[in-house]
Amino acid sequence: MCGIAGWVDFTRDLSAAGARLGEMTGGLAPRGPDGEGVWLSRHAAVGHRRLAVIDLAGGKQPMITTRSPGGGQIVLTYSGEIYNFRELRAELVARGHRMRTQSDTEVVLRSYVEWGAAAVERMVGMFAFAVWDTDRRQLLLVRDRLGVKPLYYHRYAGGLLFGSEPKAILANPLFTARMSEQSLPMLFNARLTPSGATPLLGLAEVRPGHVLRFTPGEFAESRYWALHGEEHTDDLDKTVSTVRELVERIVAEQLISDVPLGTLLSGGLDSSVVAALAAETLRENGSGPLSTYSVDFAGAESDFRPTALRPDRDSPYAKLTAAHIGAAHHEVIVDDERMRSALPIARHARDLPSLGQFDASMLELFRSVRETSTVALSGEAADEVFGGYPWFRHPDAVWADTFPWMGDGVRLTDFVAPDVRARIEPREQEQDLYRTLLAEVPGLPGESKLNARMREVLYLSMQAPLGLLLDRKDRMSMAVGLEVRVPYCDHRLIEYVWNVPWEMKTADGREKSLLRLAFGDRLPPAVLDRPKSAYPASFSPGYGAQVIAGVRALAGDPDSPLAGVLDGQRIEDMISAADRPTMTHANHAHILIPLLEVDLWMRELGVTLC
Repeated sequence: MCGIAGWVDFTRDLSAAGARLGEMTGGLAPRGPDGEGVWLSRHAAVGHRRLAVIDLAGGKQPMITTRSPGGGQIVLTYSGEIYNFRELRAELVARGHRMRTQSDTEVVLRSYVEWGAAAVERMVGMFAFAVWDTDRRQLLLVRDRLGVKPLYYHRYAGGLLFGSEPKAILANPLFTARMSEQSLPMLFNARLTPSGATPLLGLAEVRPGHVLRFTPGEFAESRYWALHGEEHTDDLDKTVSTVRELVERIVAEQLISDVPLGTLLSGGLDSSVVAALAAETLRENGSGPLSTYSVDFAGAESDFRPTALRPDRDSPYAKLTAAHIGAAHHEVIVDDERMRSALPIARHARDLPSLGQFDASMLELFRSVRETSTVALSGEAADEVFGGYPWFRHPDAVWADTFPWMGDGVRLTDFVAPDVRARIEPREQEQDLYRTLLAEVPGLPGESKLNARMREVLYLSMQAPLGLLLDRKDRMSMAVGLEVRVPYCDHRLIEYVWNVPWEMKTADGREKSLLRLAFGDRLPPAVLDRPKSAYPASFSPGYGAQVIAGVRALAGDPDSPLAGVLDGQRIEDMISAADRPTMTHANHAHILIPLLEVDLWMRELGVTLC
């Protein structure tokens, strides 16, 4: 999957910046354990760390070409997978391009030579890449349509730093980690992060579906992909068969790999469909059995408590599905000690405040997957695309004039000191973001009130909430050198399903009807009928007590970077009250984890509040 980094400066000579570029790429070594490379010139320094997946011998980077003999060099550093690279390669060869490798990297590079920035519109996949064009003195930064692969940047007078993770930019002294009080709402709830924003001043992300162009006279970001509202004319049978064909095709495309491959399997509908299709394809190709992986917590049999978002445990359903499709299943059990040991590593991988146990357990899951596989397919994004979360079917949540998963639930900014809260106005920030996103929703004139509102609910969920899940998946997987692919993020599937009326999306009276109807013949009835259950959470009393103790200590710590920011009494009142599960949280420990993680993040990165 790889890690990319670079530095462009039109006011200084970077020819001798190799050591500094090495520091920027060095922090990305877990993303690319199989190789590294740098390219230096007067105004551009480009670096790469490689995780070899396609054409193990020929895909080394940075990759360089020219438009014509004697022309200026064009340099590519690229992370991701282009699933239609073979088709694009054939088209480029027909246009006269001579290919030296079998890699998708060369296809990306030659596509830029042929079509310029417009080449990205032809690409199907997950990707983030940078192209330095010497003749045009131009840097392009490109990110895939859904933002599956990350790409950060810091712009300063005359120059720009970029990298797959913030740590690449933090390694350059031109950037200092500082944040404003106004960033506290997104720090305490990353689901409220505007597209392209980060809590750190001067650090931004290339937005999904955008291209950033940087030249001596221009700094501009343009959008190359967006959803559009169009009338859906297919009947239910045709819609179901189209969904089936699309998902089958996409999974088959994403099984292309020159290294061992498996799938994540929670036993939910989404991952079970992907695993069933993958197992079937491998059998047809004479390989297999498919390796599948799930995670659970030690003591879950007695500790687990059902909630709206997690009504049951994954373990029995994952094993049932694996047996049904003939997969070799691996269950990863994480105990409290293993989770405590993983937390600092997960925090370092994130560079931004971690999600505590959710990051740590996923890191341990991926560490185990990496022992036998270099690539894994996941069911991420099906809930956002097909409508799977409980709040999609809860009238009070749907029609509330706010983000549907929040409703009247607890906000961590409620525990900010009154004077700080008055300055940052978190509820107003939340409403401003909500109104901004509603104005972007690509609707369809004349559709019913319900369909119009469900478009809004789905669109809201496909913004920062999905971005948070994809970011977590990328960081925790890349921390162990594992590539995770997400078939439900394919833009062709999303474009089709986006315009399907809500009545069809709930045709059998339940969530994700289209997916269930399309693949009812592939899965056991118990899995097909299973309600949505989110990624597992630890209900360990020991871990919960540790979180609560840590929050209490934090609230009274004058040396904390959050000293003076938090309202200790309100936090204590919350802790002392009886647990009241919400739609998204199981208990007080789950709600309060971000307070601890923000404090630790600020200490470890030396972030100052201004």
